[in-house]
Amino acid sequence: MSDKSPIIEIRNVSKRFGKVTAVDKVSLDILAGEFFVLLGPSGCGKTTLLRMIAGFEMPSEGQILIDGQDMARVPPNRRPVNMVFQSYAVFPHMSVADNVAYGLKIAGVGRAERDERVREALDLVKLGGFEERKPDQMSGGQRQRVALARSLVMRPKVLLLDEPLSALDAKLRAQMQFELADLQDQVGITFVTVTHDQDEALSMACRIAVINKGDIAQLATPSDLYEYPANRFVADFVGSVNLFEGKLIIDEPDRAAVDCAGVGKIYLNHGVTGPHGADVWVALRPEKIYLHVPGQGKAVQSAAQDAPEGHNFARGRITGMSYLGDITLFDIKLDDGATIRVSRPNLSRHDQEDFEWNDRVSMHWRADSPVVLLS
Repeated sequence: MSDKSPIIEIRNVSKRFGKVTAVDKVSLDILAGEFFVLLGPSGCGKTTLLRMIAGFEMPSEGQILIDGQDMARVPPNRRPVNMVFQSYAVFPHMSVADNVAYGLKIAGVGRAERDERVREALDLVKLGGFEERKPDQMSGGQRQRVALARSLVMRPKVLLLDEPLSALDAKLRAQMQFELADLQDQVGITFVTVTHDQDEALSMACRIAVINKGDIAQLATPSDLYEYPANRFVADFVGSVNLFEGKLIIDEPDRAAVDCAGVGKIYLNHGVTGPHGADVWVALRPEKIYLHVPGQGKAVQSAAQDAPEGHNFARGRITGMSYLGDITLFDIKLDDGATIRVSRPNLSRHDQEDFEWNDRVSMHWRADSPVVLLS
């Protein structure tokens, strides 16, 4: 992706509604041909930013360029983008083919070319043969595909999607995440999607911009965002995480340690580059923690020797269990006082029977698993 040039350039863009700043001095480049996701909680400004790219809102200050052209004086219908709305906005009285052909008809495209492009668009979204159906004869996922085909048939340089999967049930939503990513790869145009769903963003995106209070909290690939969050907001918003406050007591090039209240010392196999005694936070993902059945203390001790100066080892008591099928979540009250969450995969049908409420358990984690956050 590094050899691709930006298709969208956002330069110091802000948007204010009266005294409320919805977007605050945002600058970013979106590359040609990438699947880019704006991720954040409700009210963070991500949809406002998308609407400014589309031309439905104008920036209070700053500049938006699409394919090198300043969009300041370009109305929505003349921008090289198309938008799929959260509600899909398909015409209920029209057939699927007429819905998809609508924009082409308005643009004056001839009947023969129009029919061919509609057929190609419907094949792309796996709706070939549905031309004569009406929207009320289709499922939510199929109506979403009609909305996608209607946008793709116009051959935009950028496709904008506002919470495109939010109206679907969980299983269909998961299926459509893969289909959208595959579709984007096939057509090769830039997709810019808004969502508040972290799993959706992680599964589809080339890069993700996490938005918080109108600003970019972090811009990164899905794996970097999850494994190396830049701050507490990102660590807490993207996925499940244990966050512990502590003081940095060792910081050398190849090792560090943070003394966390209620947990004890957490060791890392790399430096942090923070001042000694600084107040920091440690982020530890639940799936990075190895949980052991009672009586395995010696095995745990021998398995945790990768950490410098001791090992990341703790004991506690199970205070909560949640069986989710593929995994089980455990809340564990540590002997030092803190509560930690552990995620354990159910690798066999009997894994969930290894533990019971109030069991004494031991756990360890590798020295490369924690992330130290300075803010």
